[in-house]
Amino acid sequence: MIEKEDPVISEEEAAQYDRQIRLWGLDAQKRLRGSRVLLAGVGGLGAELAKNLILAGVKGLTLLDHEQVSEESCRAQFLVPVSAQGKNRAQASLERAQNLNPMVEVHADPDRVEDKPDDFFLQFDAVCLTGCSRDLMMRVDQLCSQHNIKVFCGDVYGYYGYMFCNLGQEHHYVEEKPKLVKPSSDSSDGPEPKKAKVDPNETTMVKKVHFCLLKAALEVDWTSEKAKASLKRTPVDYFLLHVLLKFRTDKGRDPDPKACAEDSRLLKQIRDDVLEAMGLSGDLLADDFISYCFSEMSPVCAVVGGVLGQEVVKALSQRDAPHRNFFFFDGRKGNGMVDYFGPN
Repeated sequence: MIEKEDPVISEEEAAQYDRQIRLWGLDAQKRLRGSRVLLAGVGGLGAELAKNLILAGVKGLTLLDHEQVSEESCRAQFLVPVSAQGKNRAQASLERAQNLNPMVEVHADPDRVEDKPDDFFLQFDAVCLTGCSRDLMMRVDQLCSQHNIKVFCGDVYGYYGYMFCNLGQEHHYVEEKPKLVKPSSDSSDGPEPKKAKVDPNETTMVKKVHFCLLKAALEVDWTSEKAKASLKRTPVDYFLLHVLLKFRTDKGRDPDPKACAEDSRLLKQIRDDVLEAMGLSGDLLADDFISYCFSEMSPVCAVVGGVLGQEVVKALSQRDAPHRNFFFFDGRKGNGMVDYFGPN
């Protein structure tokens, strides 16, 4: 278990985080300031998430990535200098990441996330996984769920991006609930007010109990009558995610623009296999999906990284309602959707 310490906000930190404290309160900032986060995968999405968490003021952020800086990764990853090609991506990101906020302890770890023992993940309050395999995400999610550690997963594939979160069975958060105050009838200072006033200081504690493991969220039985009835309302992005995760499992990488023709054929085949295994028609995901899932695009990384960073901050500060449990973004349409998959 994580040994929680009582975070103290210094005068310097109070000045640094003044706007945030005004936004979500001192207690929320203290909880955030006492949290340590692991970020596995420092690609374009990882860089956006790292920036958002560092500026928000977590206690510590560990950047874990064994990959080397490449020309492709430099296009969406703004924490690594162009001159760092060939160097470890986590270590190359450290200097610029630390300069964003010297009050946050930023560390770089060049190891493979797959090689880390279970105990490694237990030293964090939240674990964020990007660019990881489906099996690894399930392993870490199940482990962290058993120890009340919050888990976030996310990826960007061209115009498409997603986020998943598991905050445990009992995630508590504070949400402002405006309270209507009835007008007083004994006022002698003027005419009686006709509308009720709003007290903005009223808050309520809410218990969330409906988060589930990633395994359960991905293994929905689409042959059941309930699932069939909800199919028309289900975003196709959910099924596209299955296809892309299967591609990563089979090839050990994501679709590569340099192998566009070959990878496009493979994506269509995987689409057919995945949907058939689910008992669904291949027509559910039109062929044109292959034209927008290659490489990381900076604007999509910014949007998904912003949402992902916001959800991590909300979860650690215990302020405001979290997304439950998937967020999908389609850059072609410029819109996002929150949806829940798994047992109710």
